[in-house]
Amino acid sequence: MTESKRVSPKPWVDPDDAPDLSDADLATAVWQVAGRTVTATEGATAMRAGVARGRPKAAVHKAPITLRMDPDALARWRASGKGWQTRAARILAAAAP
Repeated sequence: MTESKRVSPKPWVDPDDAPDLSDADLATAVWQVAGRTVTATEGATAMRAGVARGRPKAAVHKAPITLRMDPDALARWRASGKGWQTRAARILAAAAP
């Protein structure tokens, strides 16, 4: 019988461990806020204020549901491409009594 080799796992390295930025780094940086290039002062202000960070918040929250439908109808919706759930919800809302 062959003996199994003990392999030690590689030590975990956090991919978010970025070095701290110095004032010199920030002075030479190209600042962008919401895809638009801004001055360093505007960028620093936006960074402190948290402008355009995170996922956008919807004005109306949608409710998750369970809907039973025929497999062929579901296959046709899925085959219609990306955004099929949004299109189906729009059609259901228009047809609602």
